[in-house]
Amino acid sequence: MTLRNIRKDNYPEWYQNVVSESEMAENSVSPGCMVIKSWGYGMWERIRDVFDEKFRETNHENYYFPMFIPLSFFQKEAEHVEGFAKEMAVVTHSKLESKNGKLVPASPLEEPLIVRPTSETIIADSFSKWIKSYRDLPVLVNQWANVVRWEMRPRLFLRTREFLWQEGHTAHASEKEAEEETVKMLNVYREVCEDYLAMPVIEGRKPEYDKFPGAIDTYCVEAMMQDGKALQAGTSHFLGQNFAKSANITFVNKNNQPEYAYTTSWGVSTRLIGGLIMTHADDEGMVVPPAVAPYQVVIVPLIKNEADTDRVNAYIDNLKNMLKGKMPFEDKIRIKIDNRDKKPVDKFWEWSKKGAPIIVEVGPRDVDGNNLMVRERLKINTPEGKEVVGISDFVSGIEERLQKIQKQMFERAKARLENNVRTDIVTKEQFAEYFANSNVWIEDGKKGKVAFVRGKWCGDAATEEILKSMKITIRCIPFDQSGTEGECLLTGKPATLDVIYARSY
Repeated sequence: MTLRNIRKDNYPEWYQNVVSESEMAENSVSPGCMVIKSWGYGMWERIRDVFDEKFRETNHENYYFPMFIPLSFFQKEAEHVEGFAKEMAVVTHSKLESKNGKLVPASPLEEPLIVRPTSETIIADSFSKWIKSYRDLPVLVNQWANVVRWEMRPRLFLRTREFLWQEGHTAHASEKEAEEETVKMLNVYREVCEDYLAMPVIEGRKPEYDKFPGAIDTYCVEAMMQDGKALQAGTSHFLGQNFAKSANITFVNKNNQPEYAYTTSWGVSTRLIGGLIMTHADDEGMVVPPAVAPYQVVIVPLIKNEADTDRVNAYIDNLKNMLKGKMPFEDKIRIKIDNRDKKPVDKFWEWSKKGAPIIVEVGPRDVDGNNLMVRERLKINTPEGKEVVGISDFVSGIEERLQKIQKQMFERAKARLENNVRTDIVTKEQFAEYFANSNVWIEDGKKGKVAFVRGKWCGDAATEEILKSMKITIRCIPFDQSGTEGECLLTGKPATLDVIYARSY
C-alpha cells in the first residue's frame, strides 16, 4: 500500500509510513523507544536552536540537572506524584551480578530513584539552596534533556517512553510576576509554532481536571491535524507556591519578612515533529517548512557522461558559493549537494519523500545555458512544480522564494483550522450527533466532517465522565471568551464558558 492511497483511508498507517519513508525515525530494539535519524534530528536541532535563541532573549539561561530523582522528592508534593505515578520508571538496584549464568539485580538502593519524567522537584531543591533574598529573584532556568515516561501505546514522535524536550523553570518574588512569565512563555511557543513550524495554534487555559499535577493553572497551545484531531503543542504552568512549599523555597522579601517563592514551568518536546508531519505531509511524503528544514536547498547533479563531471561539479560549487551569505530566517541558506552514486531520479524522489523545500537539478545543458532546473516540494505533481531558472535569478530570489513557501504552508494550515472550528453547534443533541460521526478527514482549506467544536461548557466535574464516554476532550478554554450565555454541550445546563472540544492525540 503506497502513501498515495492510504492518507484518507488509514491515517495512522499513513503517518507511520511518512516517518519511515522520509527516514526521520524508526522503532528501537528497546521497547517503546525510537531511533531519531539524521533528517528527523536535524529538524529537532533547528527547532531547538530557534527556541534557545528566544529563551536567551527573554533572559533565561541553560542548566542541566540529574536524570535520577529521589523518590522522596515526588512524595513531598502529593498531587504531583499521583499525576505521574503510572508513568514513572524506577531504579531500585545499583548493580547486577551473575547467578547460574544469568545477570540478576544486586545491591538494592536505600531509596529508589525515579528516572526523570519531569524536573520540577529536583530543580525546586536547587532553587531552595540558591534563593535567600528577593535580590536573588527572579531565577530563570531552561534545560534541554531527555525524559522517560512509561507510555503503554507508543507511536513515533507522538508518544515514546523516552523523548527529547525543553523544560523551563523559574522562581519569582510575586504572584503577578510568575503569572506574567507563564503567559509570556506560552506566547513564545505560539510564535515558534506559527512563524517557524507553519502550524497555527489556539491559545488557552486547561480545565481544572486537566491541569499539570501540582499546578494552579496550565496554559496550552493546541494545533489541528489533517484528520481533525488536536495535538497539544506546548504547555506553560503557573505553579503558585505549591512546589516552593514542598521544597522550602523561601526568601526574605523587601519588608524583611520570610516568604515562599512563586514558580513556573513550561515545556515542548519532539512531539512537535509529529505535529509537523500531521500538519504538512501529503500523499508523496513529508513536507518540511523552510524555517526548520535541515537543508533548504538540495542540489542533485545530473551526469550521464564522465566527461561532464568536472564542469557540472564546478558549476554546482559556484552555485553554492553564490548562495552563501543569503540570510532567510536569520540564518544562512542550508545546502546539501547529493553526490551519492545513485540514479538522479531516485535521489529526487528520496528528497521529495523527506520534504526538502527546494530540489535543484543541474546537468550539462543547465551549465551551457547558465540555468537550473528548480523543483519546489510544495508544488510537486503540479504544472508549476518544475521550472527552468537562470542561476543569477535563482540566487537573487532565494530568500523571497523560501519565505513564500513558508507563508503558503502556514496559510494552508491556517485555512484548515479556521474552516473547521465549528461554532454553529449549540445544543447537547447537535453536539452528540456531530461527534458520533467517525469520519474525521479534512480536505486542505475546506470544511471536513468532524474536527473542533467551539461551544459552551458549564464546568461541572461530572462532565469529565461524559467526555470519556464520548472519547473526546476539552482541549482548552480559549483566552478570547465571548462572554455570552448558552447551553452546555455536555449537560444542557446554562453556561457562559467557551471551550474547544475535539478528539486528540
